[in-house]
Amino acid sequence: MSDTSVTWLTQDAFDRLTAELDQLSVEGRQEIAKKIEAAREEGDLKENGGYHAAKEEQGKIEARIRVLTQLLRTANVGNAPESHGVVESGMVVTASIQGDKSVFLVGNREMAGNSDLDVYSEGSPLGNAIIGLKIGDTKTYTAPNGKGITVEIVDVKTYQP
Repeated sequence: MSDTSVTWLTQDAFDRLTAELDQLSVEGRQEIAKKIEAAREEGDLKENGGYHAAKEEQGKIEARIRVLTQLLRTANVGNAPESHGVVESGMVVTASIQGDKSVFLVGNREMAGNSDLDVYSEGSPLGNAIIGLKIGDTKTYTAPNGKGITVEIVDVKTYQP
């Protein structure tokens, strides 16, 4: 998946992620700056575990801010696309994978929120293999471990959060 790909999000997921971005961009950055400054005041930075931990936390916060900014910039917000029996982003898919039934959402993990559904992105090996397939279609794709995995699409429904 490219960095410019569009991701479908529910309005609830968009609002939740926007609030998280706002919190991290303001309060999160202020808190970590205070931690770094307090750790600096302890002296020698080479052997200062608190300073290094705070800098690592700062890196994680900044990475999350970049991910959220990109995701929200390219998000298609609204209702999930209507199901026409074709696998696409925003669909809950029931599939037989190597003979085992599996139900999962195709799309961005962020769209599922607190749902118990497994989520496979369109760019994952499974997601990439099944995008565009219709109910009844079967396809074999190569897993990251090099093994061929056969998947049959049993059902496709619009995701309802």
